[in-house]
Amino acid sequence: MIMDLCREVWYIPGAQMYDERIVIDPAVRHGKPIIKGTRVPLEIILGSLAGGMAIAEIAKEYDLQKVDILADLAYAARLIAGEGIAAYP
Repeated sequence: MIMDLCREVWYIPGAQMYDERIVIDPAVRHGKPIIKGTRVPLEIILGSLAGGMAIAEIAKEYDLQKVDILADLAYAARLIAGEGIAAYP
């Protein structure tokens, strides 16, 4: 399932569409990234996916579109790609 989601994220035309779907506003949710036009933080969506919810379930639960959820995954993937990795002692 995760690999299918990842493939879907990377093959979206204009993969950086998260710029249009995700906003960070210090006045909303303490500056956490949210889906534009909502107060739904990205961490809630990612946590729901990690907990086993399907995209359709999340979209219905939070009144989102599938592309909003895929934008969340693309945003998270870009953040992780820029992180340094180090072993813990």
